Amino acid sequence: MTHEDCKSDTIILLRSANPAAAFDEIIDRYNERLYWHIRRIVVLHEEAEDVLQDTFVAAYTNIGNFRGENEGSLVGWLYKIATNLSIKALKRRKRGIFTSVDSLRGELMSRLDNELSPSADEIAVRLQRAVTALPMKQKLVFNMRYFDEMPFEQIAQATGQSVSALKTNYHYAVAKVKQEVATIKYNEYETDAI
Repeated sequence: MTHEDCKSDTIILLRSANPAAAFDEIIDRYNERLYWHIRRIVVLHEEAEDVLQDTFVAAYTNIGNFRGENEGSLVGWLYKIATNLSIKALKRRKRGIFTSVDSLRGELMSRLDNELSPSADEIAVRLQRAVTALPMKQKLVFNMRYFDEMPFEQIAQATGQSVSALKTNYHYAVAKVKQEVATIKYNEYETDAI
C-alpha cells in the first residue's frame, strides 16, 4: 500500500459527505487483509469472521475518536482494533484468571492441525506451526511485517510497542521460524534427474 493510498483512505473517511458509504469503501479495501491478520491470531475461521465483524462495528462506532491524518494511521488504527479483539477472543477461550494468551499455544496448535487440509503443503504447515508457537508479541509483529508487509511505524501504532522493541521481537521471531522451517527434509521434494 502506497503513501497515497493510505492518505486517500483517511481523506475518504474524514471528508466524505456520506460517512456510511465511505466506511463501506474502507471495509471493501481492508476486509481481506484484516481477516487474514485475525485468522493468523485466532486460527479458527468462524472465530476470525466474528472478530472481523466486531472490528468493523467497533471502528464504525468509534470513528469519532479517530484522529489520524498521516500515512497509515487508518490502517494502524484498524489493525489495533482487530488485534485487541483477537486477543480478547483468545482470552475468552481460557477463562482462568491467571491464564495468559501465550499459554494457549497448545490449544492453538491442535486447532491448527484440525483446520489444515490433508493436502496442505508441508512447508506452509511448518510455517504456520512455527508462527503459532511464537510468543504473542513476536507472533503479532511477525504476522504484520511478514504477511501484511506493514512498516514498523504502523505496527507500533497497532500494538502500542516501540519500533525498537518491534524490531527486536521480529528478529527473534524470524530466527525461530527459520529454525523450524529449516528442519524439513528438502530431498523429499526433489525429483530424480533424468
